Amino acid sequence: MAQLMVVLDATIVNIALPSAQQALDISTADRQWIVTAYTLTFGGLLLLGGRIADFFGRKRTFLIGLLGFAGASALGGAAVNAGTLFAARGLQGLFGALLAPAALSLITVTFTEARERAKAFGVFGGISGGGAAIGLLAGGVLTEYADWRWCLLVNIPIAVFAFAAAIPLVRESKAQGDTRYDIPGAVLATAGQVALVYGFTKAATDSWSSGVTIAWLASAVVLLGAFLFWEARTAHPLLPLRVLFDRNRGASYLVSILLGAGMLGMFLFMTFYLQQTMGWSALKSGVAYMPFSGGIIVAAIIASRLLPRTGPKVLMSVGGVLATAAMIWLTRLDLGSSYTVDILPAFVAMSLGMGLVFVPLSSLALSGVANHDAGVASAMVNTTQQVGGSLGTALLNTIFTTAVTGYVTDHAASAAQGGAAGAQLLQAHAAIHGYNVAFTASAVLLAIATVVVIVMIRNSSATTATTSPDAAPVHIG
Repeated sequence: MAQLMVVLDATIVNIALPSAQQALDISTADRQWIVTAYTLTFGGLLLLGGRIADFFGRKRTFLIGLLGFAGASALGGAAVNAGTLFAARGLQGLFGALLAPAALSLITVTFTEARERAKAFGVFGGISGGGAAIGLLAGGVLTEYADWRWCLLVNIPIAVFAFAAAIPLVRESKAQGDTRYDIPGAVLATAGQVALVYGFTKAATDSWSSGVTIAWLASAVVLLGAFLFWEARTAHPLLPLRVLFDRNRGASYLVSILLGAGMLGMFLFMTFYLQQTMGWSALKSGVAYMPFSGGIIVAAIIASRLLPRTGPKVLMSVGGVLATAAMIWLTRLDLGSSYTVDILPAFVAMSLGMGLVFVPLSSLALSGVANHDAGVASAMVNTTQQVGGSLGTALLNTIFTTAVTGYVTDHAASAAQGGAAGAQLLQAHAAIHGYNVAFTASAVLLAIATVVVIVMIRNSSATTATTSPDAAPVHIG
């Protein structure tokens, strides 16, 4: 439930953006902060949140994250100006950075038997993958039939219920031994991630070649390089390099980045296609994603049952191929495309592919991790997804904009002969061309992720059982 709430907030507000912008008189230049205030704090603070969960207590951190997230959602729902809404979204990201790694690491240390852990990751993976589509549907329903503020306020009952259930059901656990915080590492990692995410955000608005974008991305490279240099030398690192440089785990993090970037191609541009090209309402567009939500849940259940027997490589390879094929299918869209023939098959294939990937991915990223490092390894799963999503938004939006501009330039002369109607038709065809180019780029990213799985990931007794004989004993209070 907590993971659903965190994932929902990455998409549920998107459909409510026009209503929130109008209600609070937010400028077009500033409206991006409704989204980026959340992703910046969430992505930037995840590693520190994971270490706090390890050392302070995972249940305690989880409960604090739930209450803080609910409070921030209440503040956002009651916002009377842009600044309050931006601050609330930032606070949601902050408490989400505590909540998400605590939730995933609690699953890791609670379910130690292979089949039970596979089922737990099946539920978690299904929610992680389907939550974005559920957010689009919920955002459409709440915006159309209630008020945009409920896209934030809906978190309160979810958080309260999860809090009440967690007190009796979840057991406390924390890392043993060295529990000193790596403050320099935390500062470097957080600053580097914020600079990276903000650089990607500026690339989407100011272009990749702008001085501001280059400065932020260069700063990110320097800060993250300094972070790795420091982590290799400090006695109590925030991110032990043994977590990062394990072959399977490192490959899973890379796949997570690529999937986050590639999948955005479907969600981001299909929403525009459905509403602007097909003329669908926000609610109807949200309903269109329901097969995706259902498919990913079904695939996650299947993956959770097969994972102990097949290991992660086969499931992730098949899932990657399905997702890539789905994105290639979407490159066929035009002005007269049919939802049933041209969109629904891609949604089904994408959902099945993502379900087969997400469950083994979460398990693989935590396979063999010592109890001491469970929180930070969990945080890396979420961090890579956030960085991938931010990169995907910036990269694909830039590709889309460039493709549209180029198409208009190449066909402007012939369109001018048709007058106003010709110009309008040109813009429509240019948008379709932009979508197809963006979907092609998404397909390439998903294909690269599939190649990484095939080449780098290895099945072993540890990955098949989703635990390692070398892992430290689990200490649960």
